[in-house]
Amino acid sequence: MPNWVFSIAATFVLSMILSGWFLRLRCRGVGYPFGPHARFWAFFIMVGTAVVSAGAGLLVVAASRQVHAAYGGIIVSGGLWFTSLPPQGDKLSSGRSFPATVWALPLSRLYDRMGDDLQDWCDTRLRAASPKPHWIADAVTYYYDQVRQGLGDGQARASLDRWHESITHKIAIVRMIDADATPARIRAALQMHPATQHARRYTEDELPWLASRLESDALNELQLFLAYVYRLGHHKLLIYPFRPSAHRIQVRRPEPISPDR
Repeated sequence: MPNWVFSIAATFVLSMILSGWFLRLRCRGVGYPFGPHARFWAFFIMVGTAVVSAGAGLLVVAASRQVHAAYGGIIVSGGLWFTSLPPQGDKLSSGRSFPATVWALPLSRLYDRMGDDLQDWCDTRLRAASPKPHWIADAVTYYYDQVRQGLGDGQARASLDRWHESITHKIAIVRMIDADATPARIRAALQMHPATQHARRYTEDELPWLASRLESDALNELQLFLAYVYRLGHHKLLIYPFRPSAHRIQVRRPEPISPDR
């Protein structure tokens, strides 16, 4: 194999690896680029970057007659990542150059598909927790306990703390209503937390309606909590409630020995 062919192939592979790394950095705080819906566009972008890199390396080799100059194509293709706008600005725009417009198209599709992955991820966990009110509070505590130790950003932790406290407080009141607590106790419980203290929509006059409203609000907040956690990079959390029967290893019984043997 000629040396220049090896250099171009190496440039392609290295560019694929670097573009995957750049893609993760670019999508940090937005979503996961390699989810079920998004991975097609993620790999499309990676391959496209590698092709541009290899093509640039080939041109450099042809111009300089230096085989190792092919690796310079990685630097050229890297400019595609740093010259593009941030995620919210990757939609097509008439004021851009043609290369930037072409590059913005797959990025725009990638962000759309990442949004679909995020929605499916959250919906799956919301459906699992919604059948019973106390599962909502248990679920947010379960997810919160898994991610809070790795939170270095104080603002992120404060946001998750606020949702966790609000959800568990509202579900605690729902459980009080289900246990036939008196209106006076319900009124006192509503005043114990800012999430229900000053909200006019919470009233103890219609307790069944109040329980339904609190449960609905807690479920909505759980969705916000999950979406925030997903964007932080925690996209592999097990679904709560965890059912051991769904993850139990199937033990295969030995086949009976035939009398003919």
